[in-house]
Amino acid sequence: MSEPVVIVSGGSRGLGLAIVCRLLEIGYRVGTFSRSRTKEIDELCSDDRWANQLLYESVDMSDLSVVREFVAKTHHEFDRIDALVNNAAIATDSVLAMITDAQIRQMVDVNVGATLALTRECIRFMLLGDQGHIINISSIVAQRGFSGLSAYAATKAAMEGMTKSLARELGKRKIRVNTLAPGFLETDMSASLTDDQRRQIVRRTPLGRLGRSIDVVPWIEFLLSEQSGFVTGQTITIDGGASL
Repeated sequence: MSEPVVIVSGGSRGLGLAIVCRLLEIGYRVGTFSRSRTKEIDELCSDDRWANQLLYESVDMSDLSVVREFVAKTHHEFDRIDALVNNAAIATDSVLAMITDAQIRQMVDVNVGATLALTRECIRFMLLGDQGHIINISSIVAQRGFSGLSAYAATKAAMEGMTKSLARELGKRKIRVNTLAPGFLETDMSASLTDDQRRQIVRRTPLGRLGRSIDVVPWIEFLLSEQSGFVTGQTITIDGGASL
């Protein structure tokens, strides 16, 4: 049996890049994309070890036709799609009274609309094999809120609702759907935090720090494995206890 194939959205930096690297290391073939290239993804693509395991393209998720083409290209390249990690997202830090229509529309279009479209395209190939895994990356802000992130939180809450419904919809076809909800991580997404916000988050976190990509990646590996074969429709929070 050939190595399994996973699509990871937003795989050029931060958590997405860490997920891509780990899945390559454990033998997955990976199709990944992001809005813009980074030095890190270019280095990964030029590494001869992954010459036949990695497919990367620059994709704007707001263009659903391009998203569809990427999924089809990944299937054509690797002849199967076994799993999807919905990691790509846009976050605009602004109180709702000040956020623009365009900013709301962009977050909803990418974090909800494009994620649903990407998931739909991958499911169609998973159904051919009568098995699969979908892992959605949400956030603790969907569960406990955070000032200035209400629109972003709404899109992540939508993702958690999608997880539950899809788990029921696809369970009979042996496709499992779960969500990971990390706390604030030491990635580009948290770079906009002020020093006061960072100290406040750390103070309210029982384990006393922000999370790291390495805190989340093992859960990806676990949910893709048969060890989690009876787990579906769940949201697993990884936040150092901040949501307690």
